[in-house]
Amino acid sequence: MITLWVLYLVVITAASAATTVNSQTVTGSGTATTAAVEKLLKVTVSNHWSGGFQGEFCIQITQELSSWRAHLTFDQPLNTLEVWVADLAETKQGGKEFILVNKPWNSVEHIGDKLCVTFIGHGQGDIQPTATVYIEGMTAAVITRQTFGPDYTGTSKSKYEYYVSATQNCTKYNYDDILRKSILFYEAQRSGKLPGNNRIPWRGDSGLEDGSDVGLDLTGGWYDAGDHVKFGFPMAYSTAILTMGLLQWKDAYQTSRQLDHMYSCIKWPLDYFIKAHNNTNELYVQVGDGKADHNFWGRPEDMDMARPSYKIDASHPGSDVAGETCAAFAAGYLAFKDKDPKYAATLKQHATELYEFGMKYQGVYTDTITAAVGFYKSGNTTDELCWSALWMYMITNETKYLTEAEKLFQPGPAWGLSWDDTTPLNQVLLYKLTKKDIYKQAVIDTMADWMPGGSVPYTPKGLAWRSQWGSLRYSANMAMVALMAAEVGINEKKYRDWAMGQIHYALGDTGFSYVIGVGDKYPTHPHHRAASCPWPPAPCSPEEVNRPEPSTHTLYGGLVGGPGKNDEYKDVRDNYVSNEVATDYNAGFQSAVAGRLIIQ
Repeated sequence: MITLWVLYLVVITAASAATTVNSQTVTGSGTATTAAVEKLLKVTVSNHWSGGFQGEFCIQITQELSSWRAHLTFDQPLNTLEVWVADLAETKQGGKEFILVNKPWNSVEHIGDKLCVTFIGHGQGDIQPTATVYIEGMTAAVITRQTFGPDYTGTSKSKYEYYVSATQNCTKYNYDDILRKSILFYEAQRSGKLPGNNRIPWRGDSGLEDGSDVGLDLTGGWYDAGDHVKFGFPMAYSTAILTMGLLQWKDAYQTSRQLDHMYSCIKWPLDYFIKAHNNTNELYVQVGDGKADHNFWGRPEDMDMARPSYKIDASHPGSDVAGETCAAFAAGYLAFKDKDPKYAATLKQHATELYEFGMKYQGVYTDTITAAVGFYKSGNTTDELCWSALWMYMITNETKYLTEAEKLFQPGPAWGLSWDDTTPLNQVLLYKLTKKDIYKQAVIDTMADWMPGGSVPYTPKGLAWRSQWGSLRYSANMAMVALMAAEVGINEKKYRDWAMGQIHYALGDTGFSYVIGVGDKYPTHPHHRAASCPWPPAPCSPEEVNRPEPSTHTLYGGLVGGPGKNDEYKDVRDNYVSNEVATDYNAGFQSAVAGRLIIQ
């Protein structure tokens, strides 16, 4: 294992080769080679438009810092530079050099931390400058490779940069950075009053009147996708899946220095669900009207349409969404029980009440919440009730819950894992908790259906393609299932290899990454209102949908829907089938990345 800390730059650019300054770049197909670097690294910034450009640098800290000063120098003068996580202390060289100093809350940086700074530059015309950056008094080492031998597919690769941390072997993809960016995606989806350490500079407070129509505070939570409705069912599923990944692969978040951010990530929707479960047998499951929302193309901060609140209760049951939200609470309890016991106890109480509510008053939530029918219509309640029973058993160790889950067992092959179907993970958990062969066989049957030779077709380039709408979501979800199955001892190598192939397809094995901000080529026109809107006070209107330029803001970490059955894909903003993002798209994907990071 290589144990060098690396100073590196995340480059927002179309260029593919790594470039170092004051060091030599080493090529070859053998082992990685180190080269000394004295403070400075060359950066290429892009995502430019007339009069401006956007960039980001991430520096891995190589020595203990109680404060820091970063020198960001461009090859041409700028009129202004906007930075949000640092203060601009000084401008030199006629607008070419900018000295950035820490904010009070990020002054202390430890060895292994990553200091990431996003900036917007303004100048004359269609500027596309280059830049260098360094932190005063800090040196590092860089490991690069520009030509490689065969990878695991047997295909020769070139011009990949290897990033190395003290706890991770060389891999084709920088999983640490991918986890970081996926968490940033969830921060970009936040509704409500944003915290003082908000890391998404183009997002502000929004939806501050949510719940006022029913006399409640229903602020917070996540916006669902490229729109601004808060759909409780996929939000609860996403929270449960993300938290399950954290519980299984906590080491991945620790080694990538993202653990605190991950706790904040899942706490945001959990806090919202506490508000939404305002009475024992009552749960608010949607805020906003999908049709009205989809007729508005603008910033969430500028919404002025009515945002009605919808609930399930004893007279209008929804045991599917109650069960899913129960699972999110229960998983949250396990995540926080040592970190924050008081908060965890609150989550456990909500989980218990929702489980009993869902079991006692059974029904499909979209039978009464018709506003959700055209967006997230539920198929049945069996899988969610089984799912919630399994989580209740895991937080109580009371056999009555496991007995109920076994009654609700659905054998394989399962269609797939999604916000509306947790059957594959139910099968894995039932085997993990009982070690019964019937559940192991169900897992094997489900995975056999998804692997080559099963009923799920494959694209020419190797994606397990279950459905057109969000094709990558399903393959990424099943990659997580495969890794969870391997964790309980089922076909470990086979399932891990398959999962890696599906995740690496999404990350760029075809030459194009479907994760925004990852790799050299990725979507720049996602179907996402907030990211597409210009900086205020410029207005945002439906004209942004067809604007040919890239979105003004980079929606880091967002996994887009994905290609068609022949790997065809168009990066256009109005293609919501293939180019929208959603909170449930990233959930299984992020968890699978965490699982792959640990076993590298």
